[in-house]
Amino acid sequence: GVRPFQTWGLRLFYFLMLVFVAPDAWHGLLTHQGPWDPVRAVAVCVWATYPALAVFGLVHPLRWLPLMLFTIGYKALWLGFVAFPLWQAGTLAGSPAAEIATSFLPVPLLAAVVPWGYVVRTYVRWPRRDAMQASIPPG
Repeated sequence: GVRPFQTWGLRLFYFLMLVFVAPDAWHGLLTHQGPWDPVRAVAVCVWATYPALAVFGLVHPLRWLPLMLFTIGYKALWLGFVAFPLWQAGTLAGSPAAEIATSFLPVPLLAAVVPWGYVVRTYVRWPRRDAMQASIPPG
């Protein structure tokens, strides 16, 4: 039930994470000096971890789909709660948030390659009763 373009689209986004996010995030981790601001440190660590996990998504795109759901979620939340109010106020352009907003804007393209039917079948719906009974060994 998953179309090949979705599988390859997911692989493309896993690859883009590796190419564009991992180098900056890991550089930030490895070259940081002095004490960390704890909240900033969490953000940098998350940014370093999720593209590192994208390596597994290249091989098994559907198994690592929760990583894409996480990516869509945090980017959509950031755009909605941070960038949109700045844009509405006319202060987004030229602000430090503008570059991040620009890099997050392709999130609808990522959402377009996610096989949402598969997401619902795999992560949302409860198993059917007859399927559950079939998996119970006779005893």
